[in-house]
Amino acid sequence: MENYQIDNLDKQILHALMANARTPYAELAKRFNVSAGTIHVRIEKMKQAGIITGTQLTISTKQLGYDVCCFIGINLNSARDYPQTLIKLEALEEVVEAYYTTGNYSIFIKVMTRSIDHLQDVLINKIQAIEAIQSTETLISLQNPISRTVMP
Repeated sequence: MENYQIDNLDKQILHALMANARTPYAELAKRFNVSAGTIHVRIEKMKQAGIITGTQLTISTKQLGYDVCCFIGINLNSARDYPQTLIKLEALEEVVEAYYTTGNYSIFIKVMTRSIDHLQDVLINKIQAIEAIQSTETLISLQNPISRTVMP
């Protein structure tokens, strides 16, 4: 099922569910002029193909008090330190994303903190305290004007 090719109906279903994952199948069926059974079958096929990997609740980090978003480029002492460093970074609740990258950094992470003081604490006492980390560069985000996923 991994070679499942999506068609226009699948794309319409995905767009609708990305806008509101709680849309009832019957409503989708009516909107797209097909049966609710067809919607169910299509969604199940896309789940089996790994196109739909789950549903997610979206929260406002700002409303929860996380006002500072930053990106930190990390240089490791050695490439072999990557697996253990990743485990240590994953244990830090402030680290919300991590990428293994080419270019200037071995790892690029996104960090959310409540304040600049909180960021300083996380950076000095948690991230830079990881022995395998040789150096870091921190970029503070001023705003996030574009935030979206890939459209099918």
